Amino acid sequence: MLPPLLKRNPLVQGLAARIFSITGHKYPSRCYTPYKFRELKRVLSHPFDPRHLPQRYGRWLDERIIEYPWLLSRLPAGPGRLLDAGSVLNFDFLVQNPRLREKDLTIMTLAPEADCFWRYGVSYVYGDLRNTGFRDDYFDFIACISTLEHVGLDNTLLYTADTSKKENDPAAYLSGVRELRRILKPGGSAYITVPFGRRDVRKWLQVFDAAMLENLIAAFQPQAASVNYFRYRTQDGWHLSFREAAGDARYFDPRTDKPWEGCPVGAEAVACLELKK
Repeated sequence: MLPPLLKRNPLVQGLAARIFSITGHKYPSRCYTPYKFRELKRVLSHPFDPRHLPQRYGRWLDERIIEYPWLLSRLPAGPGRLLDAGSVLNFDFLVQNPRLREKDLTIMTLAPEADCFWRYGVSYVYGDLRNTGFRDDYFDFIACISTLEHVGLDNTLLYTADTSKKENDPAAYLSGVRELRRILKPGGSAYITVPFGRRDVRKWLQVFDAAMLENLIAAFQPQAASVNYFRYRTQDGWHLSFREAAGDARYFDPRTDKPWEGCPVGAEAVACLELKK
């Protein structure tokens, strides 16, 4: 479930080509993306209770199978201004979800993508999450799904051809967090997810550990905060976890990493934060 720009990227193509052989799944590699789409649509049609996930929930699939239903289960019904900080919601089946259709949705990302949904009233803004240009206290809700881990790193690999975004500043995510807080209304909520586990900085992505999450929360200065941890096991799929149990999770990059037993599709664990301003 990736933006069209990513679908053409060798990293993504390599992931789709290898994932089923890595996991031993019976389907051929070309079936990964259609299978993922079907599963996402199916799970989003049912209530999401992280404490009672079905057996082998999301087996063979990446962290979006957790992040999307988690977000939609936490996002209040009714109108309001919603910012998708990172364009992870820019898919037809998501922007048409009733919980999102009733919102005034703005999608912000670094560069234009082939798929746009202006016909549904979605607005698009292009720029850096560390300097959005929105006025103070503008949005009722902000969704930042698997995006902060890329801020300040090399975004020319996947997201933009702008060479100024080829960076190496792992602490830059804190500037992004402060900016999200600035543009969120008092009493509003930010929904943030990041890969979690063993601290790891790649050229284009980093894995957050417990100390980084504490720094993230401190930078946001929330009135209230909650964190859910989810972990993947090949034999069990995704399940609700806790910080200590997910602390040794790793990230699998098909370009550079040798698969290991129980190898995930991407993140082996994810932290989902709800922060109220």
